[in-house]
Amino acid sequence: MATTKMIAGLMGPTLLAIGLAMLINADHFPEMAKQISNDPGLIFVSGILLLVAGLAIVRAHNVWSGGWRVVVTVLGWLAVIGGILRMFLPFWAASIAATLGQSSTPVRIGALLPLLLGGFLTYKAFSTD
Repeated sequence: MATTKMIAGLMGPTLLAIGLAMLINADHFPEMAKQISNDPGLIFVSGILLLVAGLAIVRAHNVWSGGWRVVVTVLGWLAVIGGILRMFLPFWAASIAATLGQSSTPVRIGALLPLLLGGFLTYKAFSTD
């Protein structure tokens, strides 16, 4: 349980910050998405970082039982898969960024997931069980 809480204590606040930053900068996301879609190299490098983070989580916490602890494992595996996809298909990821980034509305809606997951993980990480 200590490993789960430690990882959730890192992931939760990070996801909260990501969600808040997405909301605060939603009006600027179309321009950022345009820049990202024109730089597959940046997507490739972000894939490397995401893969390393995901592998670190999965190596330390590959738990498939225990209620909320599975959320940490699932997010680790999603990071691994997302990193691999960004590394092997950076131009495809760039086209997705270009499509989704045309409006700030998908960004605002998309910010809800990291906000909710981040809030949940932060609560679980810092609460006493």
